[in-house]
Parts: sequence; C-alpha cells; structure tokens
Amino acid sequence: MATQIDRTLQLDRISPEVRSKNVSLSPAFHPAVRASSVFPTVYSSLSADALALQVLPKYNIDRVVSCYFWNRGLSDIYLVQTVQKRYILRVSHHHWRSASEVYFELELLEFFKQQGLPVAHPLRTVDDRLAVTINAPEGERYASLFAYAEGQVPLGDLNVSQSRTLGEILARLHNASLSFRSNFQRDDLSLEHLFDRSLLSISPFFYHRPHDLDYLRGSIEQSKACLRDFPKTEPYWVVCWGDPHSGNAHFTEDGCVTLFDFDQCGYGWRTFDLAKFLHIALRTGISKKVRDAFLESYQHVNPLTEREIEMLQPLVQAAHFWCWSISLANATLHSYSRLDDCYFTQRLEQLKLLRSHDWQLF
Repeated sequence: MATQIDRTLQLDRISPEVRSKNVSLSPAFHPAVRASSVFPTVYSSLSADALALQVLPKYNIDRVVSCYFWNRGLSDIYLVQTVQKRYILRVSHHHWRSASEVYFELELLEFFKQQGLPVAHPLRTVDDRLAVTINAPEGERYASLFAYAEGQVPLGDLNVSQSRTLGEILARLHNASLSFRSNFQRDDLSLEHLFDRSLLSISPFFYHRPHDLDYLRGSIEQSKACLRDFPKTEPYWVVCWGDPHSGNAHFTEDGCVTLFDFDQCGYGWRTFDLAKFLHIALRTGISKKVRDAFLESYQHVNPLTEREIEMLQPLVQAAHFWCWSISLANATLHSYSRLDDCYFTQRLEQLKLLRSHDWQLF
C-alpha cells in the first residue's frame, strides 16, 4: 500500500501531459472539480430498468421481457430478452469512446454485415440511427442494440478447425475493409498510438524502478525501428478488428461462427491483427498447432510478404504495450488495488519473453 501511495505522491513532479493521463491525481490538480456543485462522476452504472423503458422502445423489436446488466468491460453490456429473440445492448463508457469513435465502429459492422460477413451487427432505431445518446452523470454515453451472436465461446478455447475458420474470416474482413468509407474519424493503430501513448500511461508507475523504465523505453525504440518504414498502403493497411481472439467469437454446434466486439478497431497494418491474436493466444496458453492453423488459414486468402512475417514479433510487442495501457486505464477507474508490484513485474517479464528469440515457443 505504501508503494502505491508513494507512486501517487510522486505525480506532482510529472509533466502536465503525463499527469492528464492518470486518473489517480489528487483533486488539488483539478480546480473545476472543487468548484462543481454536483459531485463529480467518472463512471456510473445505468439502470437496466431505465434502459428498457427509455432506450429499447426506440427500436422496432417485439415486447421486452427482461433486461439485465450482463458484463462490465470496455463498455457495459446488457442482455435483452424479448418474446421472440435475444439482443445485446451495449453502452459505451464516457471516458473511453467519443461519438465519432462509436459511430465509426457501428458503420463498419453494418458495412461488414452488408458484405455477408458473420458479425454481430447493430440495429437501427425507428428514426434510423445507429446509437442512442444517453446523458449520464459523467457525460454523454452511447447505447447500441446488437443482434445476439448465437452459439458460445469455444469450450476449452479454439480447436484447430475453429482457428482455421477464424483466420479465414479475418482475411475476408481485411479484404472487405479496403472499400469501407466512414463519415467519422477514429485513431489509426499507428506506432505512436500503440507504443508512445501506451508508454505515456505506463511510465508513471515505473518512476521508482528506473532500470525497468529504461528497459521499456529501449524495447519500444527497437520495435519501432523494425516497423517505421513499412508502407501504410493497401493491401497492407486496412481496417483492423483490433481484438481478434476466441473470446470474441461464438461458434454453434454445426460450426457457424459470429464475430463481435470491434471496440478496438481502426486503420492499421493487417499484420497487427495477426499479432494481436498471437499475443492473446500466447498469454492464454493456446497450443502452437492452433496458432499455426490460424496463420495458415489467413495466408490461404491473403498471402503475407516475408517482411510482414518479420513484423509479427515487434507487433506482438506493440499489442502487449497497448493491452497493458488499456488494462491500466480500466484498473485506475474500477480496481486500483490490482496495480501492485506483482502486476507490473508480471507484465514486464511477459514482455521479455516476447522479445526473446524463442518467443513463439512458450
């Protein structure tokens, strides 16, 4: 506990740019907070009953039987049951996604559905909108109703056949995205976004471990050097899913699959999606034959260049930093107690493994 308190007290010596990224700052840094007549809120849990009464009637669906708060992740997920069907109601977090970012994703999913790709697509409201704006205590949030993805997450994780299916569909998503156009903006999955912004979030927690902080900085510079001159042009630069893994796909007993959770999508190198899959697969212990099946199936549709294959390792490291940064953002809002030295040491050791010569063997 003392270490966590000391870390917070050290933040008054950090640059304003870094301080603005860390929600654990003392309120003394926020005069507007002290002056507010309403107690500030960074996150609120919206009433499921209120959503059923005020948001769901905006959709052309049959009578709602139940609406339950289902899961809290990067968005809040509610399970909606009507007389005939199930749906997923997703409510964005104010601190995480802007209106432009939300609508970019929703337009992408609607586009993929129109292309015949198996994604859980958003429904439009009766007045033809993809989302409903909610004036939550902390600010505007956006509710979207999705078709329910039939099936379930693979029991015991992906088998070889399911991995092949996922790899093939990802390749088809990338190909289709080349003709996607949106009226909304979203950050590219660039080196600056994946590495530099992530380090900005992570580095304050390592100021009492300067040797490890130097290691993180050096790792990022080496990885960026491997990637810096690769072109951001088609077919290498596409709209990435951003989070391809078995937990974001439902398989039915007859082998059909539906993909969901494109919250982390954005323009980036197609190889990054492969690297993100590998990163999660390595962390969760998915076997090499299953990982290889995914890559082979993807390349059957979209053959990778030798340079792209070489990019996999530094991009896996990019995925590691990015996921780490996102984890920190969530923890500082919901479970700061997780952020002890063990948490940071474990993430650091995982990075060292990903930088090793045998990174795909563990």
